[in-house]
Amino acid sequence: MPKERILMLSRLFHLYGGGNAVRLLSIVIVTLFHTSTASGAIPDDSYIAGYAAGVLKRDFKLDLSSLVVRNGVITVPVGDLAEKDRAQILRALSEIPGVTAVEPMESTNQQTLAASSAPDEPGTTETLPATNSPVFPTGFLPTGHLFKPLLADPRWAHFSAAYRNYIGDNIDGNNNGSVSFGETIPFYRANLGQSIVQWETGLQAGVFSDFNLDARSSDLINTDFIASVYSSVRARQFSAFARVFHQSSHLGDEFLLRTSLERVNLSYEGADLKLSYELPYGVRVYGGGGGIFHKNPSTIKPWSTQYGIEFRSPWRIDFAALRPILAVDIKNHQQNNWNTDVSARAGFQFDNVQAFGRKLQFLVEYFNGNSPTGQFYKEKVEYLGFGAHYHF
Repeated sequence: MPKERILMLSRLFHLYGGGNAVRLLSIVIVTLFHTSTASGAIPDDSYIAGYAAGVLKRDFKLDLSSLVVRNGVITVPVGDLAEKDRAQILRALSEIPGVTAVEPMESTNQQTLAASSAPDEPGTTETLPATNSPVFPTGFLPTGHLFKPLLADPRWAHFSAAYRNYIGDNIDGNNNGSVSFGETIPFYRANLGQSIVQWETGLQAGVFSDFNLDARSSDLINTDFIASVYSSVRARQFSAFARVFHQSSHLGDEFLLRTSLERVNLSYEGADLKLSYELPYGVRVYGGGGGIFHKNPSTIKPWSTQYGIEFRSPWRIDFAALRPILAVDIKNHQQNNWNTDVSARAGFQFDNVQAFGRKLQFLVEYFNGNSPTGQFYKEKVEYLGFGAHYHF
């Protein structure tokens, strides 16, 4: 029996009575599906619900029969509680082993809450979006992220595999494969004072590679390495993400031999800040900017801006556990005379295919602007694609 389950049982007792691009793409996609079985190690929702009910009854003298637990996320009605009591309850519930998030709900309507926890019925959809921002577990190596990933950012660290068809001229072939490996890992999270404002710090790292699928051996074109130390904060619907990062770019051997291109030793460090606000009905807006230093070549101009909008549907198509997603990310770089780089993605998230809180998404994508691929930042490109992404 898992240690977390033993701990919860004892607590309940106390409370109540006592190399080839195509092959690489295939491997990544299979791995995404296979790792979904890891979610079995997470404590069962019924245990978490009992644990949460016990905590509320013992520590707060509350009997909230409408409390709901689904996939490790506790939804608790807080509409009739004072602000101080809300913060204490949310913090206490977030510390329960196995809880991935606590979502406060203004509504106390029993039928609405019960419907949101009922088993999935074919052809039905969820009817009520959450009205408040979740509170996450604290401590070392916590689950979840205070700052949600940027879904359309071509250089946000995550696991993905995509096919891209370039329109017009491209650096190397019009049919490219693109893969990324990376993650944002929070090392420590805490509450700020007695409020529900939370902060965390950790590492973010990613590897981004592009392959020419038109070449006989699907040659590697370029690989970018990005590593950073970050800190983020969340206060209800507002969140911020700041980092200091390193990026370097490396061309593939076959690409260099075939093209005889003069290599640029692109490498630099930088810092940036992004601010985000979550609006009702799954809409999110964000924006920020940054600069680079210790740059090679030294002629690169340092400043850049980034902003965008996302829609994560609060309603789910339950016959296949599908959640629609749409995102647009826009960047402007001083180096490229502030030209606009547009990245757009749209598709579906499979809520039932997940591991470690990450969910599988299938998205079509479109890009138009200066290439996000390492040394080719001066080149204008346009492509359409389709990919699998593993996001929180």
